[in-house]
Amino acid sequence: MAITLTESAAKHVAGFLQKRGKGVGLRLGVRTTGCSGLAYKLEFVDEIKAEDLRFESHGINVVVDPKSLPYLDGTELDFAREGLNEGFKFNNPNVKDECGCGESFNV
Repeated sequence: MAITLTESAAKHVAGFLQKRGKGVGLRLGVRTTGCSGLAYKLEFVDEIKAEDLRFESHGINVVVDPKSLPYLDGTELDFAREGLNEGFKFNNPNVKDECGCGESFNV
């Protein structure tokens, strides 16, 4: 079981944490929503809870709650710039289908 960041994503998160002035990592999870059922959620972590699972990737703590892990196991989080657009890309081997707008997925 693992969640990883590409070097590009890790540098981007590290920059945000530095600008923010606090935080111990990035929380990755899922929530029920959208056309296909699940959507990713990202937030900065100020405190790691006892039930959280922690993965370290390129010096960044990636924190996942136990309920989200089955949907995210094996996911690689990338940060990409494509033309004028930039953002995180989820390379999740568990995804079976995504909605047309790209906001939600199912496994």
